[in-house]
Amino acid sequence: MPTYEYKCDACGKTFEELQSITAAPLDTCPLCNQKNVHRLLGTGAGFIFRGTGFYITDYKDKAPVPQNTPKTDSSPASS
Repeated sequence: MPTYEYKCDACGKTFEELQSITAAPLDTCPLCNQKNVHRLLGTGAGFIFRGTGFYITDYKDKAPVPQNTPKTDSSPASS
């Protein structure tokens, strides 16, 4: 359920309300009981995945794989 932010024009206070998406917007301020409330447009929050199968490390960049280094010949040099 999303959290909606409201502002009361009568008292000037802002407050948040946890509501269902299908719920009607509030029209009465819970602080001053006036009917001058309107819903504010917010940026919202990111998705929160809960449960098994979603881990923050699933999409993390893997450690870089070291490149093959050229092999050096360890035999003694001939003259």
